[in-house]
Amino acid sequence: MTEPKILLYYAFAPVADPESVRLWQRELCESLGLRGRIIVSRHGINGTVGGELDACKRYLRRTREYGSFAELEAKWSDGTGFDPETPEPLRGVDRRAPWRRIADFPKLSVKVRDELVAFGIPDETEVDENGVVGGGEHLSPKAVNELVAERGEEVVFFDGRNAWEAEIGRFRGAVVPDVQTTHDFIAQIEEGAFDELKDRPVVTYCTGGIRCEILSAAMRRRGFEEVYQIDGGIVRYGEAFGNDGLWEGSLAVFDGRETVDFAPGAAVIGACAVCGTPSNRLSNCAEASCRSRFAACAEHVGAPCREHHDSADAKRSGSAGREHSGSDAERTARP
Repeated sequence: MTEPKILLYYAFAPVADPESVRLWQRELCESLGLRGRIIVSRHGINGTVGGELDACKRYLRRTREYGSFAELEAKWSDGTGFDPETPEPLRGVDRRAPWRRIADFPKLSVKVRDELVAFGIPDETEVDENGVVGGGEHLSPKAVNELVAERGEEVVFFDGRNAWEAEIGRFRGAVVPDVQTTHDFIAQIEEGAFDELKDRPVVTYCTGGIRCEILSAAMRRRGFEEVYQIDGGIVRYGEAFGNDGLWEGSLAVFDGRETVDFAPGAAVIGACAVCGTPSNRLSNCAEASCRSRFAACAEHVGAPCREHHDSADAKRSGSAGREHSGSDAERTARP
């Protein structure tokens, strides 16, 4: 029986013709029935794709055949299931049919961007055949624990994700910047928001490691003296230690699973933004124009974010006040 699998991967390496790589990647994924999101830039490739186990293996093998991506390392996880719909027509080089489509992604997206991660510093980022130039030192999950055991509270964990991701899971005692997108990091760093950390050992972390490749290099260029990054990100650390390490809570992921626990009984550290009930669920704001995500209990999934919730309350209060005043005026005017 086929298994639904999800691949999370990236590779930093010079890419001379990103558009050609994009076309090749799209054809390859379509031919294997894969869905997900892939970004290609002159700095390399970043993707999360899912499909049948054998299709994912073939995809990984063929992608590594591209010289710059030979050392590409992928993280595997289980998908939630397959799409029950009739398989789409196959195109491309691998015409074994029908590959089943994974339910965790609605479609396939392959795009060329200036950056693999949108920090807003494409011309600052430098890569060579060994990866990002000037990035923080890579630490294995075991080495992370050893660093903390050796240097104790001097070590600072620095969350390289959006603030809402940290609502449901983070490293113990981590600094969590108040950012809604990766664009916000550089401005906060340059404004001096974290200057007190510049002479301390800083361990940056993110989901799979890619954001910290860029972030750690940017921090070093801006005066942070001792910067590390976790090899394989939170995913690898969680696989190594489950609920027994320094990670607390659940991991937010960008597919149909929404969140992942590394072992049964993971701590629930999030709280519903509406009522405060403990929750490791995430929800989008009900306001269509709002991109906010927040922790929400089962009752309030799909509710407005706090800003729009408070705004709606204020409008209701104002409306009620006007109605009340009008009624009083009418009563006063009557004989």
